[in-house]
Amino acid sequence: MQIYLESVFNNPGEKLDFAFALQNDMFNFVQPAQIAGQAVNQSGIVTLRGSMQVHLKLQCDRCAEAMEYKADVPFAHTMVTTRESEESDELILVENFHYDPEPLLWEDIVLAMPPKMLCRPDCKGLCLHCGRNLNEGACSCKPMADPRWEALQTMLDSGN
Repeated sequence: MQIYLESVFNNPGEKLDFAFALQNDMFNFVQPAQIAGQAVNQSGIVTLRGSMQVHLKLQCDRCAEAMEYKADVPFAHTMVTTRESEESDELILVENFHYDPEPLLWEDIVLAMPPKMLCRPDCKGLCLHCGRNLNEGACSCKPMADPRWEALQTMLDSGN
């Protein structure tokens, strides 16, 4: 998806609305991400602003059950046609007034996702020994004692 920004860069106050769907094999989308936004020239600085509606099918990081993740991911990026130094990652260089926002939007989606995807906040996960999903009920495994406390447990068992 290319956005042609020449009229926006050349006319202060100019606005350009855009909307498109974003689909990729990187994620298992329930439906393609819906992107809507606007490129705005304010005092010679062009800003790309908008939001993405993301609906993914994933697995819980604790219990491995299938789950869905929905999010409204906002984005805002400053666009320029020239940069004084290559060190600034905050300014997006636009060459020939054409810009493909998809790679940057993918990055926004990944950065907006929580570090752990959980089916619910109190997910108990899987038993470390038998693999039973503890959200469905307790397993019959005997709780393992921490080996660091063995000497204390021996003292308590002997009554000393």
